[in-house]
This record gives sequence, structure tokens and C-alpha cells, in this order.
Amino acid sequence: MATLTLRSHGFAPEPLAWERYADPALWSTWAPQIQRVDTDLSRLTPGMTGTVRAGLLSRPTLGIPFRVLAVDEAAREWSWEAHLGPLTLHLEHGVTAHPAGSATWLRIRGPWPVVIGYAPVARLALGRLVAA
Repeated sequence: MATLTLRSHGFAPEPLAWERYADPALWSTWAPQIQRVDTDLSRLTPGMTGTVRAGLLSRPTLGIPFRVLAVDEAAREWSWEAHLGPLTLHLEHGVTAHPAGSATWLRIRGPWPVVIGYAPVARLALGRLVAA
């Protein structure tokens, strides 16, 4: 198992950056690897499950089941697990205030090759999350 923490900051106000996390329907607007999210709920809730439809092609190529583990709206933090076959990634996210607008962090835990392979696209997504 490996753990990697990524950080980014940008001009989006902190409440806007958090809302981009809290509403799964918005994930595809800032995360280029996500085309849509299939879930019955419209806001992050502990125990929430669904499927991320992911791929960089014009149509979803992977269905990745997920489960939200924890959500702390006041702290603007949440965690979830994503499963691809026998592989599981545990992801923890947070949004904080920053002099320019907001900052975000992501802690990824999972098999080293998967964590390292996911890091570049995750870094790009984090930058878009906090962009104005």
C-alpha cells in the first residue's frame, strides 16, 4: 500500500469549491476523467453508493463502483472508496480557505502502481476544482 497527498489552490471561493465536491452531478465539470456519476442521491452522504463513469474518450469506458465513507460539511472534508475489480483506492478530500480563494488536498491510498498512475489526472482535476 502507498499513500500520496496532492494539493492545489485557486481563485474559486471556498464555498464554491466545496459545492463542486458535495454535488456528485458536478464532478464531471472539473474532473476530466469523470464523464458522469450514477447515484440515487444528489449530495454527499455517508454510506452513499454509486458508480463513476470514467474515461477520457467520448463515451464512458469504465464503471467504477464507489462508497462514501464520511462527510464533514463544517470542515469541508469527505472520504470514499472506489473499486476497480480487485483494486481499491481510498480517497480523502478537503477544501480550505486560501488568500487567493480556496485550496484543496487529496490523500490517495492504494496499490503503489495505481496511486502513481492516478496522480497526474488527479492533480489536473484538483486544479480545475479550485479554478474560478
